[in-house]
Amino acid sequence: MTASFIATGSPHALNRGVSSDHELERRKDAHIDLCLNEDVGSPGLATGLGGYTFEYDALPELSLGDVDLSVTLAGKKLSAPIVIGAMTGGTERARELNRRLAKAAEAHGLGMALGSQRAMISKAELTRTFVVKDVAPDLPLLFANVGAVQLNYGVTAKDVERAAKDVGADVVNFHLNALQEAIQPEGDTNFTGLTNKLRDAIAALSVPAFAKEVGAGIGARAAKKLASLPLAGLETAGVGGTSWAKVESFRAPDESPQAEVGRRLAGFGIPTARSIAICRKALGPNRAVVASGGIRTGMDIAVALALGADVGALARPLLEAANQSEELLSRAIETLIYELKVICFCAGAKDIASLKATPLVAPGQPFALDPNPGRGTP
Repeated sequence: MTASFIATGSPHALNRGVSSDHELERRKDAHIDLCLNEDVGSPGLATGLGGYTFEYDALPELSLGDVDLSVTLAGKKLSAPIVIGAMTGGTERARELNRRLAKAAEAHGLGMALGSQRAMISKAELTRTFVVKDVAPDLPLLFANVGAVQLNYGVTAKDVERAAKDVGADVVNFHLNALQEAIQPEGDTNFTGLTNKLRDAIAALSVPAFAKEVGAGIGARAAKKLASLPLAGLETAGVGGTSWAKVESFRAPDESPQAEVGRRLAGFGIPTARSIAICRKALGPNRAVVASGGIRTGMDIAVALALGADVGALARPLLEAANQSEELLSRAIETLIYELKVICFCAGAKDIASLKATPLVAPGQPFALDPNPGRGTP
């Protein structure tokens, strides 16, 4: 999953006194605690990525050391097709996590996405909890992050531009989280007219923009609308990883409809593998697809690439490591990169372009399946 630790409520809600600064900080730290300590995965549904693997090549005719994992995303070169997914911000604890993650991303040449910056838009003093370029000045790619629905709650294109500029972001992620907002006790649920508001906001930005879900995936109807916008790419954040409906169900009062409905709909949405294919079909070959939602291993990333993604993003597994130590985080990333390199080597793929053109195999099916060059439908 690729999922965000999203600041709840809206700027207007804060101004109305519905959420004090201390309440907001507690809520954001509660999101971290829930994702680290509770079962917040999508129940009963997998990403769909496990339904595929690669045909093993016992004679790959290349050297492991020559495998090149580098890719370009949003005009920036990454050492491997990996983005540290959207996390958090707005509290001192979040600041420390963001800085650990940024230093690790810089060290390994990966991209990084910040969590929702609504908090710093509402309160400029919180900007410091999102700033990471001071400790990771050579971070190859940094995504800012603003909730699309906030365009209906007083946030303007100028606010979004400033949020990106103040953290030195290369790209803006507009996150889409209708299900989460519907379960969240302080949720903002007016999504009316957002397609056109997004169009105007994107056009006003000086940096490229992506749109992403937060764990329920992007289906065909949404992908068609999003593809009509001047977006540089989409991030799937499909079902199979963290369920933000489930996270918010823990926060809702025990006997409330939100708590019960959040549990019932924890697996509602589009599985990651399916969402990758949908987004690739909608965007065509020239815009980016970031696969997220339950991505945990190098094989998950490799399969996602073969299904049409350009990179994979993962959040919670690296949050868990970062919460323990910088050393454990670095080891987790090194393992992920090495696993992906070994998969390429054993599939006879010298680089990511070759891997994306390598035949996929569905376990239990004959080993005579047609290759999936990255644009097929799972």
